[in-house]
Amino acid sequence: MADRLMLLDTASLYFRAFYGLPDTIRRPDGTPVNAVRGLLDMIARLTTDYEATHLVACWDDDWRPQWRVDLLPTYKSHRVAEVVAGAPDVEVVPDALEAQLPMIRRVLDLAGIAVVGAADHEADDVIGTYASHAELPVDVVTGDRDLFQVIDDARQVRVIYTARGMKNLEVVTDVVIVGKYRVLPEQYADYATLRGDTSDGLPGVAGIGEKTAASLLGEYGTLDGLLEAAADAGGGLSASVRSKLAAAADYLAAAPTVVKIVRDLELPTLEEAGAQLHPVTGDARAELERLGTEWNLGGSVRRLLEALDRRH
Repeated sequence: MADRLMLLDTASLYFRAFYGLPDTIRRPDGTPVNAVRGLLDMIARLTTDYEATHLVACWDDDWRPQWRVDLLPTYKSHRVAEVVAGAPDVEVVPDALEAQLPMIRRVLDLAGIAVVGAADHEADDVIGTYASHAELPVDVVTGDRDLFQVIDDARQVRVIYTARGMKNLEVVTDVVIVGKYRVLPEQYADYATLRGDTSDGLPGVAGIGEKTAASLLGEYGTLDGLLEAAADAGGGLSASVRSKLAAAADYLAAAPTVVKIVRDLELPTLEEAGAQLHPVTGDARAELERLGTEWNLGGSVRRLLEALDRRH
């Protein structure tokens, strides 16, 4: 099996697992385990189907970094449950899912699956850094369109897109992005900035939708190129578009830094993180099997162990 790295947008997956399975699946003490079960089954299936040899569960150490909020106060503001001074704000997470996060961390640890986060950064930034520097093909698993910007056919970086469900996974490459959005992956961040994205609290430029954003980037290449043309009366832009860009000047000065994924974090190497998948043996396997029974994880632990047993 040729080496292949899989990077999980872990929160995207455990939220999907939580909402995809009934929370009536519980431990004997009443704690729901639907997200734990679902995530383990996803990992077993994804690593098998896409032949991953290395895996990193990328973690949101800070789901809404202050430096992004300082630039754009609306960033993810609709998802804040509680503002915390001097620490990450509390995200709106159902109590029944919150209770499962320690269990998720425990089973990933016992299974020998690397979990990597970075202070003051989101999982997206961890993914962006590993994807940009990996020396092996990369599959990014996410339901978040923001990560389309890391796709790079030349470097064999693609996205396994989960938005339509685990039964309808879509492998997203350069060709798919161009076909769907009429921009290149490296233009996607500028495209999202112009178009806006309500799920992240990005207002976009009023009056510029997907088609206009794509055609402007097709003509001017980048947001910087577009703004340069807008500043020049002879730059070829219509008065209407110039006026819309001018009205959004403050937003356009801040948003690109918020939208662009960080690609240069100091992270452990894949070797240091323990990213290479391997069979679970000894005490760890016994404990994982015990918790599978005690926590009512059904066949999920067995399926994960079987998937990892193939890595030898």
